[in-house]
Amino acid sequence: MKTSLSRLAARIWSRKTGAGACLWPFSKLFEGIVRLRRFCYRAGLLKTSAFPVPVIVVGNITVGGAGKTPLIIWLARFLKAQGYHPGIVSRGYGGRPPSWPQRVDAGSDAAFVGDEARLIADRTGCPMAVSPVRSDACRLLLDNADCDLLLSDDGLQHYALERTLEIAVIDGERRFGNGWCLPAGPLREPVSRLNQVDLIVVNGGEARPGEFTMRMTGQEAVNLLTGQRRALAEFNGTPCHAVAGIGHPARFFRQLEKAGLACIPHDFADHFAFRRQDLEFGDEHPVLMTEKDAVKCRTFADARLWAVPVEAELDPAFAARLIELLSETHDR
Repeated sequence: MKTSLSRLAARIWSRKTGAGACLWPFSKLFEGIVRLRRFCYRAGLLKTSAFPVPVIVVGNITVGGAGKTPLIIWLARFLKAQGYHPGIVSRGYGGRPPSWPQRVDAGSDAAFVGDEARLIADRTGCPMAVSPVRSDACRLLLDNADCDLLLSDDGLQHYALERTLEIAVIDGERRFGNGWCLPAGPLREPVSRLNQVDLIVVNGGEARPGEFTMRMTGQEAVNLLTGQRRALAEFNGTPCHAVAGIGHPARFFRQLEKAGLACIPHDFADHFAFRRQDLEFGDEHPVLMTEKDAVKCRTFADARLWAVPVEAELDPAFAARLIELLSETHDR
């Protein structure tokens, strides 16, 4: 049901339609509430939390996946290479721990802390904590880990957390859909919100003036049971299943198509809680899935299941501008 509703919403939001027009008055009401809420935080009418280290917030203004997780991983690795000790905080979407906040590491259960958080912790090795209240996660890290900078995953609208820099990610294929706010369109905030962020990254598609490109690369698969690595090209000519429970499954399916694979696609709702039976397709063909999905399937993995890791490649100018902005914050 959730997957069907997601598909219906994607169709309505992709362009201006009659169905979307019927919701347009509610969209304007939503936009007004969003603007009022942001004004209240900026005017000090609502409480914010500040911290003694730089806070970089990564987010987007649209519903659905835009590529924030690969960017967070890239940022963490890049900043470590520059001599920083980053900590990472996230909402922990989909997680159901006994209490908040929660530390996240390679041994954490994705069902408790969320699939994206577990993946980020696995890939970066950075201290990480999750909580719907990001400031609680920040305090947990600063009190218990050696962090001199904090990265906030998907926190652009979490105004209770004061930030040093904002990075917005845009899906280069879908961009802003019909340009309307929820529920008539996919926007969490008006497009004009991008005028206030420090950096704009475009995942796929063509970057426009003031935007930096990000490309995803991934040419191998990793077996969930054995850890064996195989080039994607080795699956060429082999019947395969492709599974994606992410915000934009079509991007993953196209990645496999570009690698020459002919896969049977199976799209699930974002953050889908996979069970063994969800991946039983009545044959023994390989099942290729995203890394985010794979972290929820390791406990029942068999030899059919393969994760396809991706790496973000950023415009070199983005790295240079990021360091410049961070240097300016130290000089203040």
